[in-house]
Order: sequence, then structure tokens, then C-alpha cells
Amino acid sequence: MKKNERGYLADRMKLFMMVLLAFILLMLAALLIQGFYLKNYVPFIAAVLFMLVLFRVAYLYIVFPMRETNKTLSLFSEGYILKGIYDIRVPYSKEQEEAVKKFGELLNTNELINSTKKHAEYLALQNQINPHFLYNTLEGIRSEALIEGIDSVAEMTEALATFFRYTISNLDRLVTIEEELENIENYTKIQKFRFGNRLELKVLFKGNKEEIQRLMMPKLTLQPLIENSIFHGVERKIGKGTIELRLTKTSERLHIVVSDDGLGMEPEKLQELNDRLKGTSLSYLKEDMNKRGGIALVNVNNRIRLIYGDEYGIFVYSKKNAGTDVHVTLPLVTEKHHG
Repeated sequence: MKKNERGYLADRMKLFMMVLLAFILLMLAALLIQGFYLKNYVPFIAAVLFMLVLFRVAYLYIVFPMRETNKTLSLFSEGYILKGIYDIRVPYSKEQEEAVKKFGELLNTNELINSTKKHAEYLALQNQINPHFLYNTLEGIRSEALIEGIDSVAEMTEALATFFRYTISNLDRLVTIEEELENIENYTKIQKFRFGNRLELKVLFKGNKEEIQRLMMPKLTLQPLIENSIFHGVERKIGKGTIELRLTKTSERLHIVVSDDGLGMEPEKLQELNDRLKGTSLSYLKEDMNKRGGIALVNVNNRIRLIYGDEYGIFVYSKKNAGTDVHVTLPLVTEKHHG
């Protein structure tokens, strides 16, 4: 990035304040010397008290808001917040406030949501298959398998058709937890044809199960997390792998934890992944789509944060050779509120 050779306005303001402070200190020193010779310190004490009050007012009304604004701008430029840029408590000027509002109009959040939605479609299908052709083909295979008495093949094709039907349609809508769990059940059934008894999925509810199942969430949130746990936790592990899905409802939020007992992650890779999850950058869309190192998690996390805000999303806990926990935080959204 090219350096601003003319300097920043904020830096000029700081320089001016430093010069003004130096001048004030010289004036106080002069009053102190005068008081020493005249044996009268009242003007000096009055000046000190006045300056302390002035500095306190300047800090509360200028310095503190300025630091707060700079912090918000810094977090936005680094990608840690998206909507917070519109909530600056004390803008530098009316013109800056209007400029930020105009910027908000130009930055259409829906475009970012559509980008992540398209990426989710890519991860789900890997290519553009005509849905009707896919359903008809799978139904044909299922019918032939039933005729030949191969029930396992018929069961797998039925699960695959149901999974694809759910995956392809209406990615931009919210679904109930119950619908997401049904899709996970189908997905796990498909994976068990590959892993057999090596794969076990447990679903645990902490709280009222019916209440939790009626809550809403972005479609295709859980499946990428389960797929990630299978790829990193079961596939690379010798012997049986267990994935545990825990759903907890508190007074304000829904907490979902997907745990595996796999190989875990190195501290450096874990830190790198969580750093990517903290931001709202879409740079991951430019990465090699064949790489599976956390891209699905970043995609799901971005969708959550773009829909609900920066206080929600994903954080990963992991320890080498001790497994990984993917913690998802969502607001409590019911079908009534969604509608």
C-alpha cells in the first residue's frame, strides 16, 4: 500500500495538541516561577485546577470518542466487524456520517449472502446437475435394485435422492432444527455405507427437545459441520470414530457443538482457522475449491454472521490427538418470528 506522504488529518491534530500541551506546560512553569518570587501561588494553583478540568473535559468529549471511533474503523478494515461501521457513536463530522451511510447503501449485504449461498451450492453439488434428471436416475436405480432384491442399494439411493432434494432447493431460507436433523440423518446413512460401523453419530438435547426442534436456523448449517468432522475426525483415524451433536437452548441463544474424537489440530492451524472465522472476508471464495481445510466452516460462519450479526457464528476448540469441538452460536428464532 502506498504511504500517504501528505500525512493524515488525525496525525496533524495530534501534533497540534502536543504543541499546545507544551505551550500550556511552559505557561504553568512561568506562573510557578512568578509565584516563587512573589510568594503568591494562587494564580498558579487556579491555572492548574482550570487545566485539569479542561483536560478532563477534552478527554471525555474528544479523545475518548476519537479512540473509540478509530477502534471501530480499525476493526472494520481488518474484517472483524461488518455492520458495526454504521454504529459509530461520535462521527468526525456530519459529512463523514453521511459518507458512511452512503457507503452502506453501496455495500449490499445481500450480494455477500448470495456469494456464500452460491458457494454452499457448489460445496453441496460440485457441479450443476439438473435436479429432475438426478431424481429420475436415482429412482430408476432404486426400482431396479428392488426388483433384483438388493435392498441395501435401494435404501442408499433413496437416502441420496432425499439428501440431494433437500440440498438443492431454497438455500436462502431458514428451516427448523428438526428439518436440519432429518437431513443429517440421511447424510449419515449415506456415509455409513462407506464407513460401516466405524462411524457413529450421537444427537443430544440439553433442554426441551420439542422446543429446540421448532427453532429456526439457516439451511445447510449442520451438514457441512458433520462432513468436516467425518473428514478430519473419522476418515483419518484408525478404528471407530464417534461424532456427537449437542444442542443447548439458553434464555437468549442456541448453542450447537459438533464434537469428534479424531486426531485434533495443531495449535498453529487452530489459531489460523479461528482467525479466519473472526473476520467477514470473502477471500476464501477465491481459494482452491478442492481444498477442504476449513472452507466449509468459514462459509457457514459467514452466512450466520451476515444473517444475524457479528456476535453469532463459529468458534473451534481442538487439541492434538484429543479431538475437535466446533461451537456454533445462533439467536433463538422461531417460525412465528421468522414469518
